[in-house]
Amino acid sequence: MQQDEELPAAAGQVARSYPELYRAYAALGEACAKAGPVEGEALRLVKLALAIGAASEGRVHSHCRRALEEGVPKEALKQVALLAIPTLGFPRAVAALTWIEDITDDRRGPAQPRG
Repeated sequence: MQQDEELPAAAGQVARSYPELYRAYAALGEACAKAGPVEGEALRLVKLALAIGAASEGRVHSHCRRALEEGVPKEALKQVALLAIPTLGFPRAVAALTWIEDITDDRRGPAQPRG
């Protein structure tokens, strides 16, 4: 789980204001990750898929950054977005792909306009 210094501003502030709550939240995340046989790259890709399904741009960015740090190929991250097409629809998958490319294509900040 991320350290509170690595969290986005608002989440980091909550983590610092309520450290016991954040520790419990972090422990829950770790326990969920250890609850079964899924681990490593597969675990990260599942978390990315869940973030895409929840339409959470921030979580997609976070899971992509962590995946790249863990050595997951950027092509695998992009494939997760493409796999969303039949389940979540083309518009949601395209949005997710742009969020992934914000990180994999080394763009910083909000998604760049597409032309």
